[in-house]
Amino acid sequence: MTRTLIIGASGGIGAALSQNAQTRGHDVTGLSRSHDGLDVTDETSIERTFKKLNGSYDLIICATGALVVDGHEPEKSVNALSARSLTLQFQTNAMGPALVLKHTIQFLPKDRPATFAALSARVGSIGDNRIGGWHSYRAAKAALNQLIHGASIELARTHKQATCVCLHPGTVETDFTAKYASRHKTVPASQAAENLLSVLDGLTPSDSGKFFDYSGAQVPW
Repeated sequence: MTRTLIIGASGGIGAALSQNAQTRGHDVTGLSRSHDGLDVTDETSIERTFKKLNGSYDLIICATGALVVDGHEPEKSVNALSARSLTLQFQTNAMGPALVLKHTIQFLPKDRPATFAALSARVGSIGDNRIGGWHSYRAAKAALNQLIHGASIELARTHKQATCVCLHPGTVETDFTAKYASRHKTVPASQAAENLLSVLDGLTPSDSGKFFDYSGAQVPW
């Protein structure tokens, strides 16, 4: 049986990933701030929560992240940038998942295939950015992509069968995204979860360090 660990399991996409993985027959462990007091921006909180885990996991997904943090809306121009919004975005969308990866490597087996995936966003792609805006969020997701890419190189030296990737889930239908999704095709969280797990099913260690969208297409850095 596939053992799966979902970080951020109480969120819309995280809950859907947990449910979908269970439907597929996975043995799922879910962790979140609301249910377990896990704050991914606080390394002490991560260490304390992860002490409760046992054994290894075949699949680990970090489904944490936020577009609006502490009331700071996405910027429409560089003039709207603030040190506070930049700091919060990097803490939430780059530092948090990176710290999760740091402390979950211990749970990835070395003797068989295993996967770590972090939810990123297409707007974090520098090569795909043609309209600007949303500067803090874009930059934080770009930083996450770099962190995961760099970690995958290191991970390949110790876990030769491991795959470490970033995933773009698409624009997922939630009350929160409704305000920003008028120009984008949206999908229910359940469909987004199904898409992502199907993509992960098709990846191999040769795909490690890359960035994929919900259809399995590679996204440029």
